Amino acid sequence: MRYNGTRQLVIQGLIAAVYAAVSLALPALSFGAVQVRFAEALTLLPVISGSCIWGVTLGCFLTNLIGAFLGVNILGIMDVAVGTAATLAAALLTRALRGVRIGKLPVAAALPPVVMNGVAIGLELSYVTTGSINAAAFWSCGGSVALGELIACVALGLPLVYFLEKRGWDSKLK
Repeated sequence: MRYNGTRQLVIQGLIAAVYAAVSLALPALSFGAVQVRFAEALTLLPVISGSCIWGVTLGCFLTNLIGAFLGVNILGIMDVAVGTAATLAAALLTRALRGVRIGKLPVAAALPPVVMNGVAIGLELSYVTTGSINAAAFWSCGGSVALGELIACVALGLPLVYFLEKRGWDSKLK
C-alpha cells in the first residue's frame, strides 16, 4: 500500500516527535557518558521503510537541539551536528542491511547505530571531558555509549521491528 506525500510527512513527524519526547522525558538516560537512549530503538525503523530515515534523523536533531538549549545535553550544540550526522549515517546503513537476517530478525541492521554512535559520541565525550581526543577517555565513553545503544537497538529495536512485521503494521510505514 502506497501513501501520498502528506501522509508520509505526518508519519515521519510522528516518529520524530516520539523520538524527541521519549529522549527528553528521560534526560538522565539520554545524555552523558553513560546513556541508554531508549528512543534509539526507533533507529531500526529504516529496516521497514527508507522514509523512516528522515523521521529518526529529525527526532535526533530536535532532541539534541532542545537538550542543548535546556542544558541537559552535556555535549551542547556540537552534538546537534555530530550526533545527528551519526544517526543519519547509522539509519542509512541500517536500511542497507535490512535484508541480512538471522531467522526473521534483522540483526545486522541493529549494529550501525551501535558502532556509529559509539564512535561519534565517544569522540565528542572524550573531547568535552578531557579537552582533547584522549584515547582512554574515547574507549571508555565510546564503549559505554555503544553498550547503551546495544541495549536500545537489540533489546527494544529488534522486537519492535519483529512485532510490526508480524502484525502487518510495517505496511503502514511504507
